Amino acid sequence: IPGSKSLKNFCVTWIVVCVALCVILACQLLLRNQDQSAVIQRSNTSLDMIEMSGFICGYVSCVFYLGSRFPQLYKNFRRRSTEGTSYLLFALAMMGNCTYGLSLVLKMPADESFRTLYFLHHLPWLIGSFGVLFLDIFVS
Repeated sequence: IPGSKSLKNFCVTWIVVCVALCVILACQLLLRNQDQSAVIQRSNTSLDMIEMSGFICGYVSCVFYLGSRFPQLYKNFRRRSTEGTSYLLFALAMMGNCTYGLSLVLKMPADESFRTLYFLHHLPWLIGSFGVLFLDIFVS
């Protein structure tokens, strides 16, 4: 199959990156918990290393989550058919993404001053859930 070697290399690389990120994050958590006595106060707007790691993982997750729908869209477009597509899978995924995205929106703080910060901190997950929901409409 043409391109299967590059796909395999991509998958192996992605797994190595994910494992490395998990190891780094676990080490950061252990170091953070180990030195509880040296806690330094920080402002509410600054991000520490663990928060930033989570934020980066959120955007990486968003990119791959959105990218997961394009092979199906491309396959349907080339075949000019949706034959073989599991509609139940996409219906359940659409309901899951819809309710997850709504849960993030409905948890938004009532205080106007915290809304922008909340929105920015949850942006990758909002894009992931509502973006995939949008792409799933085209798949179905």
